[in-house]
Amino acid sequence: MTAIKMSESIQYKNYILLKDRRYQDTHEWIKIIEGNKVRVGITDYAQKKLKSIVYVDTPEVGKDIEKGELITTVESVKAVGEVISPVNGKILSFNEKLEDDPSLINNDPYGEGWIVEVEVTNPSELDNLLDVEGYIEVIKKEEEE
Repeated sequence: MTAIKMSESIQYKNYILLKDRRYQDTHEWIKIIEGNKVRVGITDYAQKKLKSIVYVDTPEVGKDIEKGELITTVESVKAVGEVISPVNGKILSFNEKLEDDPSLINNDPYGEGWIVEVEVTNPSELDNLLDVEGYIEVIKKEEEE
């Protein structure tokens, strides 16, 4: 499990959010790895709502994707969750560790449980995503419903 320093994270209720990522209201996070290369995964909030994740559908590596397009699905004993692309780009790789151990998403959603790496077409799109405070507002609204 990836060690998280408290100065790099915020806890809202029993959900952990990392400050070095951007978020979207469909509960994906995105982190710049280098240049135009980013990692995408689902948030701690999303994995806790899904509960025990048992399967991740392998997305098509090399595929061009558009913001808002389905990347893959994540299946739990409770439900099927969709992983929606937060940016336009190309899928560079899939975290193959998830094929053998999809529970990595539950155990370490921001580290070993990343889902895909994407080459972003336009890095300025990242500016339109939510920061950690904006994402907390999304959770608050969902918790009220």
